Amino acid sequence: MNVSRRSVLASALAASAALGGVGAAQQGAAAAEPRRRARFGPAASPPGDVVGKITVGYQGWFACTGDGAPINGWWHWSQNMSQPPSPSNTTIKSWPDMREYSRGYRTAYANLNGGQPATLFSSWDQQTVDTHFRWMRENNCDTAALQRFNPYSPEGPTRDAMAQKVRQSAEANGRKFYIMYDVTGWTSMQSQIKEDWTTKMRAHTASSAYAKQNGKPVVCIWGFGFNDPGRPFAPAPCKDVVDWFKAQGCYVIGGVPTHWRNSTDDSRPGFGDVYRSFNMISPWMVGRISNVADTDRFFRDVNTPDQAECNARGIDYQPCVLPGDLQERHRAHGDFMWRQFYNMVRLGAQGIYISMFDEFNEGNQIAKTAENAAQVPAGSGIWALDEDGTSCSSDYYLRLTGDGGRMLKGQIGLTATRPTRPRV
Repeated sequence: MNVSRRSVLASALAASAALGGVGAAQQGAAAAEPRRRARFGPAASPPGDVVGKITVGYQGWFACTGDGAPINGWWHWSQNMSQPPSPSNTTIKSWPDMREYSRGYRTAYANLNGGQPATLFSSWDQQTVDTHFRWMRENNCDTAALQRFNPYSPEGPTRDAMAQKVRQSAEANGRKFYIMYDVTGWTSMQSQIKEDWTTKMRAHTASSAYAKQNGKPVVCIWGFGFNDPGRPFAPAPCKDVVDWFKAQGCYVIGGVPTHWRNSTDDSRPGFGDVYRSFNMISPWMVGRISNVADTDRFFRDVNTPDQAECNARGIDYQPCVLPGDLQERHRAHGDFMWRQFYNMVRLGAQGIYISMFDEFNEGNQIAKTAENAAQVPAGSGIWALDEDGTSCSSDYYLRLTGDGGRMLKGQIGLTATRPTRPRV
């Protein structure tokens, strides 16, 4: 079982100078919104559940021995999931703030530095999913993309039930959700993804909470065209799958390589027709940027021509925004993430995809996270949110995402100055 959701792919990225300076804060929301709409260009769909919205990637893939999940183990917490996570048997980079979960599961880590037992949550518990979707509601995260890996694997029954749990929480909290298929390691994907949609996942589109765009149920397929062994598919079967979902009346998003437009670096050659058959393009950014200079360079060299290509071809554009790998100390107490929001809004992106809500494996989670050393296991070496000396509340990156969404929607003016305080 993979340690994290997606392995970081090596890319030969040309180095170039960062954009100089930052623009002054622009005027208020009333003036900003017409300009934002104008930047969308002729390709943009009207606002819906993904266009003009903040979508968060939702793993929902953590389980613990004793939680009742069919997978019956420390799923995605441990390398050897038959044993509880410990410093030598772990898959995670960050530690969650456990104070709002009604149930925690004892790990083999030492107690927290503050003296409490080192416990972790299970996504199988409905209260966990309810808590996460409440946080989305409280912080104006509009839509959750529920990750769905090969459901014909042993994890299938757990994944099936997680879809129902997410549906229930989305309905209760007034959030939207959609199915995001990840084809990593799914060798029989071409036929089975169609069967899975027809026999299982399509039923969820009857929910009032299922995301619609242009009046169509949203489906995302992540992984076509990536140049790595986990996704070896040829263009023809991938194009067949995209066309099939569109024929079912779906609005289809492609989670594609960073360099999809030129089919270079992290992209296999020959996938141009596949990429351009999607209704919306969402290029992957985790592992590509780690500071403000990277963000500005990608804005100039990658995102801006991406947006122009999408506008010219009638495709919506949904770039990633990530908080940064906390364990690698990329976050700069929110300045890194805010610069991405600023760049993507001034670009005129049709929507924003947050990578991710609960990605404690890669350290890119916005969900509530340990604030300081007292909330992480003793001797673990895991950094808390105050790693650079700035005290941050555990919900800081949720609040930052909420403010980024307000800027996307024109509810606050475009500003390069982060409006969100690390603590409230």
